[in-house]
Amino acid sequence: MATDIKETTHAVEAASVMKLLSARPRLLALGEPTHGEDTLLDLRNELFRQLVEQQGYRTIAIESDCMRGLVVDDYVTSGTGTLDEVMEHGFSHGWGTSAANRELVRWMRAYNDGRPAPERLRFAGFDGPLEITGAASPRQALTALHGYLSAQVDADLFPCTAETLDRLLGDDDRWTNTAAMMDPTRSVGKSAEANELRLLADDLVSLLDEQTPHLIKETSREDWDRARLYGRTATGLLRYHSWMADTAPSRMTRLVGLRDRMMADNLLTIAERGPALVHAHNGHLQREKSTMRMGGRPLEWWSAGALVSAHLGEEYAFLATALGTIRHQGVDTPAPDSVEGLLYALPEDRYVVDAARLATALGDTQPAPRVSPWFGYAPLDPAHLAGFDGLVFVKDVPQS
Repeated sequence: MATDIKETTHAVEAASVMKLLSARPRLLALGEPTHGEDTLLDLRNELFRQLVEQQGYRTIAIESDCMRGLVVDDYVTSGTGTLDEVMEHGFSHGWGTSAANRELVRWMRAYNDGRPAPERLRFAGFDGPLEITGAASPRQALTALHGYLSAQVDADLFPCTAETLDRLLGDDDRWTNTAAMMDPTRSVGKSAEANELRLLADDLVSLLDEQTPHLIKETSREDWDRARLYGRTATGLLRYHSWMADTAPSRMTRLVGLRDRMMADNLLTIAERGPALVHAHNGHLQREKSTMRMGGRPLEWWSAGALVSAHLGEEYAFLATALGTIRHQGVDTPAPDSVEGLLYALPEDRYVVDAARLATALGDTQPAPRVSPWFGYAPLDPAHLAGFDGLVFVKDVPQS
């Protein structure tokens, strides 16, 4: 068995990854089973460098706020701001404190320096402005969309003025109240003002679409594309806030599903630019439904990867990552009858596995699902193996 599995492994390099695929995918997704470990981000950075240099990839998209990501993209493409400012304001979820993320941004800026625009690397956050504890106010996205349109489109075509938006939005603290995540009555998502804002946001997005030829001519495709991001984010946030205020039993399922829907919409737009490396939790990138328990209830929804794969087909590829140990978090040597245990028995520290050949090598063997003692690490589900284009295995993860 060990010999058969060993024959499925390769070095974690762009060339090895591409040999697993029938063609260069437009979106190559690299998952991780836990967050906050620079060992995994260093691996991601090196793979991205190789994809840039050998395969013509020009964009990296990570599980971070799509609006904040614009700050990073402006810096790496044109040098706007300083590296310290970008790391503080360009990331959500605390990712800006990561040394590996800082090195990624530094390298991208250095790579782009002096290159013509078509050859520059791009950065994108593809998550919504969402945290586990709640969601952002739609103000930034909605007012940015209105501002872009108002500079180019006749005022008579607008559904509202900027002053009307400001009045309806009110105090941003109303939208960001963390108590609303667990108590729908604390959310403003179904207030009269919020309902009116949803209609206005829809009208503004429609106006943006209707004026596309004029807007691209008078501004640029880049500016128009950014305005599309504002529109997606505004409508997505207002929809999310509406469900935060809902009392139906399906409330949490809809919330987690809406988040992945926002991710998927952003990824499909990123794919329009050309080939991109996508990095996020395995659970957001897998082709199967995602599952979790929250508040004692089981939740099941389609992940962003499943949605994107349904649209792109073979132009979407997914490499899951599995780990041996994270000893500083209490995750010790995996049981030998788990997939992680079988891979841990091999001598290499890290490698990429041909998932289809691994499944063949396992034959009728049914690996036991691994149980993690730490909530922050999601072990590999053996039943998902057939849905992977490849599997990256990292034997031991030291403390960052």
